[in-house]
Amino acid sequence: MPTLTKLFSWQEAAEHNTNEDCWVVVDGKVYDVSDYLDEHPGGDDVLLKAAGRDATDEFDDAGHSKSAIDLMKGFCIGEVDPTSEPPTGIPKPKSSSDKPKPSITDKFKEVQYWAIPVAIVGIAVVAGLLYCRKK
Repeated sequence: MPTLTKLFSWQEAAEHNTNEDCWVVVDGKVYDVSDYLDEHPGGDDVLLKAAGRDATDEFDDAGHSKSAIDLMKGFCIGEVDPTSEPPTGIPKPKSSSDKPKPSITDKFKEVQYWAIPVAIVGIAVVAGLLYCRKK
């Protein structure tokens, strides 16, 4: 059975863009973060910049922790009505099919993050073993 949530239009979400009344949309869900502005580790200006619009890309780019994602659940007040159109000046969110697929070079860059430290540790271990054998 689907979960019933309140649906908000993009226009409704866009109207909540002040530090007293701040809503943010992430992955189609509407979050009232008004009470969290002072506690946000990145500062209230980050949330205010995203207020009243789709902030999915910014949220994903920030690399939030699992605890931050769990904390968001308490601020969720509903979802954006998929049939509503964003007001002028607010870009329509991208669908998952619009996102480019990662290229081979992107995958290679991910490997580099762990490959270099592993190579350094491996060389250090081999050098240590060779040094100990000579004694």
